[in-house]
Amino acid sequence: MNAKKYERPYFLPPVMTYDWVKKTEIEKAPVWCSVDLRDGNQALVEPMSLDEKIEFYKMLLKIGFKEIEVGFPAASDTEYNFMRALVDGGMIPKDVTVQVLTQAREHIIKKTFQALEGVDNAIVHLYNSTSVAQREQVFKKDKQHIKELAVQGAKLVDEYAKKTEGNFRFEYSPESFHGTEIEYAVDVCNAVLDVWKPTKDKKAIINIPTTVENAMPHVFATQIEYIHKNLKYRDNVILSIHPHNDRGCAVATAEAGVLAGADRVEGTLFGNGERTGNVDVVTVAMNMFSHGYDPELDFSNMKEIVSVYEKLTNMKVSPRQPYAGELVFTAFSGSHQDAIAKGLACREKKIKNGDETWNVPYLPIDPKDVGRTYDSDVIRINSQSGKGGVSYVLKNHYGLTLPVQMREEVGYTIKGFSDREHKELSPEWIYTIFTEKYITGNNIFQIPECHFKQKNGIVADVTIEHDDKKTVTVASGNGRLDAVSNAIKQYFQVSYELSVYEEHAITRGSSSKAAAYVGIRMNGNMYWGVGIDDDIIKASVNALCVAVNRCFMINGNKNGVDEQFNEMMNYIQENFMNVSLDDIADKFHFTKPYVSKYIKVKSGKTFTEIITDIKLKKAKTLLKNESMHIDVIAANVGYQNVEHFNRLFKKRYGMTPGQYRLECSLGR
Repeated sequence: MNAKKYERPYFLPPVMTYDWVKKTEIEKAPVWCSVDLRDGNQALVEPMSLDEKIEFYKMLLKIGFKEIEVGFPAASDTEYNFMRALVDGGMIPKDVTVQVLTQAREHIIKKTFQALEGVDNAIVHLYNSTSVAQREQVFKKDKQHIKELAVQGAKLVDEYAKKTEGNFRFEYSPESFHGTEIEYAVDVCNAVLDVWKPTKDKKAIINIPTTVENAMPHVFATQIEYIHKNLKYRDNVILSIHPHNDRGCAVATAEAGVLAGADRVEGTLFGNGERTGNVDVVTVAMNMFSHGYDPELDFSNMKEIVSVYEKLTNMKVSPRQPYAGELVFTAFSGSHQDAIAKGLACREKKIKNGDETWNVPYLPIDPKDVGRTYDSDVIRINSQSGKGGVSYVLKNHYGLTLPVQMREEVGYTIKGFSDREHKELSPEWIYTIFTEKYITGNNIFQIPECHFKQKNGIVADVTIEHDDKKTVTVASGNGRLDAVSNAIKQYFQVSYELSVYEEHAITRGSSSKAAAYVGIRMNGNMYWGVGIDDDIIKASVNALCVAVNRCFMINGNKNGVDEQFNEMMNYIQENFMNVSLDDIADKFHFTKPYVSKYIKVKSGKTFTEIITDIKLKKAKTLLKNESMHIDVIAANVGYQNVEHFNRLFKKRYGMTPGQYRLECSLGR
């Protein structure tokens, strides 16, 4: 590559002013002119047919364009017939002006006006090339001859307009402006204006095209500012710009040009056009919108616009195309998803307080403003996603609000699956994975049935289905779920902490269903389960079963206690107030020493320790849920000596019964 063969290809104005730099926003929409059907169409590998151009034209009307360049009627029969179809078919609304392009040559001008016969409102767009390269290499004419060509074209346009039925305005473009001396470009434009003599009621358009973009946006802005300040009849002239995208700066060029004095912008949807394309009108308009200003174009159904555009042009809109691309609002990154989810939650609260201001991380505009959805367009899950994104999908698609403590594990579970599959995961796929792991994971045991009764707290008769047999286990607790948990612990002779419990009505789908979440802690690790049922108690029990099953599956299969020991423990639970080793020996036909040893071997605790456990757990339940005096509670669980009860309670739980009751009342 040899950069030395290139030199600056553009010209600076004789006076450089930077008044436009002081402006920070485009506060008023310019006049928009779509050139899709001319500039865009001529760039297609297969130009649109007549029917396709009509369909595209109707889409432009729906978007809200009031000026549409429909073609070059003298260029082909299709172009000519399209113009006639619009006029003869009455397809041009009264508030819409069609625009046609013509060279400064009489036979072309004549054919153009034939195509326009009877039109209500039309702009005749005249052009000729003015650059140094074109003058010297193509036309081999000097400045004066090129200016005379423009003036002659302007006169012909004016003459044919006067003898053609219709209402006409005129536009002139010094084509290849990018390589034209600025003073000379202004001189040619002013000479054309002297022919047309625009008035307040019939303004002329001077259009400045970056036919091949060759300067930085701020340079173009200084050029436009000079033209803006040096055009004749300025109050009666609409200064238009027509940026191309050869340097990838068309949007910036257009925005800077408007700040510098341009009143009008010609461009195409999504930047279609020759070489690298024209300026993308969608982006320029939506940039205005994102600053709080009405662009006066409607892109609220962007998906439909993209679909029609792609069908008619056989072009694809990039998934990263600003505002329109499939992925422009999508966050795969876990940290981004978390920030967006929190931002949307914060916005919901703000709206309730009457504040609708949009300020959500990573989303410059509300995707809903262009017809996108948060659920399917914003939060999408792959191996880079995190807990926030997965939780958001589960909540917004399936109404599941995961406990905060559960979200990290679920996030890693889902993203790990995506990583192994090397695929993005749909909401349906995510829910399937979640269901299999946290809802249906009852591999070792199930609890098909529970019965509860109030007896110094809650006593549960829990049917545990394990190893192809059903066993009823009796246990008590300070609530239904605690009682069932104690039954499981008793049956399997395991110890774990029921650490997290949350429940809620499902907000999507069947409103009659409830979801319950249970987290148990064993050996320093958390195990989660989820239950969904019409009955919240069933949902909670199912969630607990899944959590314990997951614990067993990870730490090794568990064998339940034998039926004899289970019956013995049930008997102790039901008769803890006055049961003795002698009673158990008589009940089960064993000797007292055998029963004592048997209980120790099976449970790891002495008979006395088991009785003490039962009594103190029931005392905790009564302290938490009842207002009776502590000495009454002591008596109700089998301790006539309240001081002895207090000592045992403090030794076991590290606080007195009174302190425990206070902690419960404070929600601790």
